[in-house]
Amino acid sequence: MDYTHWVFNYHPEFEMMINKQGPEVGGRVQRCAGSPAQEQQLREVTYSWSTGQKEQLSRCEQRGIKRVQDLCKVLQLPPVFEETAVSYFQRAIKHPSFHLVSLEKKEVLVGCCVCVTCRQHNWPVTMGTICSLLYADKELFTSVYLHVLKELELDVPALSLMDLVKTHLNGFKLFQSSTTVPAKFIEDKEKMVARTIQLVELASKTWLVTGRHPIPIVTAAAYLAWQSLQPGGRLTCTFSRFCKLADTDLPPPAHLRLKELQEILLRMASQLAWLRVLRVDKKTVVKHIGDLLQHRSFLLRCSFRAGDAEDGGEEAEGASGSSSLQAVESVGQPEGHSTAGTCRSAQTPLLPPCLLHPKKRPRAASPDPSAPDVTGDEPIPDSEIEQYLRSQEEIDALSQARAWQ
Repeated sequence: MDYTHWVFNYHPEFEMMINKQGPEVGGRVQRCAGSPAQEQQLREVTYSWSTGQKEQLSRCEQRGIKRVQDLCKVLQLPPVFEETAVSYFQRAIKHPSFHLVSLEKKEVLVGCCVCVTCRQHNWPVTMGTICSLLYADKELFTSVYLHVLKELELDVPALSLMDLVKTHLNGFKLFQSSTTVPAKFIEDKEKMVARTIQLVELASKTWLVTGRHPIPIVTAAAYLAWQSLQPGGRLTCTFSRFCKLADTDLPPPAHLRLKELQEILLRMASQLAWLRVLRVDKKTVVKHIGDLLQHRSFLLRCSFRAGDAEDGGEEAEGASGSSSLQAVESVGQPEGHSTAGTCRSAQTPLLPPCLLHPKKRPRAASPDPSAPDVTGDEPIPDSEIEQYLRSQEEIDALSQARAWQ
């Protein structure tokens, strides 16, 4: 009789019966039995206990796998994602470069494996979301993430910006009535997502996204889109208050991204004939975002051409001191119209921000440390003496001195 089907409901009384069948069957059941606590309390023996699977894993690896599984459940990821993330964690924790790292980095390693899995399956989850769940430092998370990609040789595709917009706006609390949100601030989700995507595409075409964290740009674009849908009662709402109403974080660079987006919109507004006669500034340009986005391809081409024309005019005029930028700015403006508070970005070409506002100045070439110090008392060789002569008398005196030699 085969008693192996009793392995997962083991009881001590069965041992006496099975041992009578011989050492072969009895030893098999003893090896597959659970812990003493499980046997005394008549608990079911798990597969990992019966096969000794957990005994092959270290305590650190067991805890890490459990953390990966818990994080996947919190993010509501499919089971396939969980299996892939666990396999990446097991590969990483066995790699020599992660043997002697701190507990904080091992905790971050859990989030990195989940983030890599989501990126490979095109699941829009940001690093900031995972860092907030793990209470991890973002800079540390980024360094460990890049280290994992390098050591495990993983290929991770770029995150889709449009999917990120939809995921980020899903957490906003402006799409349903609430006691904390006034009725005039509630907006339709589909309209706001569609306009935010258009603004993010505009930012991408004008180099505002390249090399930057996407969340501040998405947040600034969502604020402008929210204002433009009903500008009447929302122009007085500040950026910080909007983030509080939406129950989302306000990243520090978001104010700079908002300013850059407003400058792009102002520059595009300066190309529309019916907006040149109006006093359009950073606040009132929100009212015309719908028209600007409708004609964005044409307006961007005009902005590029205006920038090229301005550059060519400056090079042609040279030392004359007059700038063609002033002429471009005055075109279409009525007499006596003040340009204060209007689009000043039309004075500069449409270039990436790193070229318009470089943070670092070019450093001078460092002197050769092996070269001797220059004191000014060094003798001047004869081959270079002529370049130091300033008058004809000195040249004649030198020629007479050479004749006596």
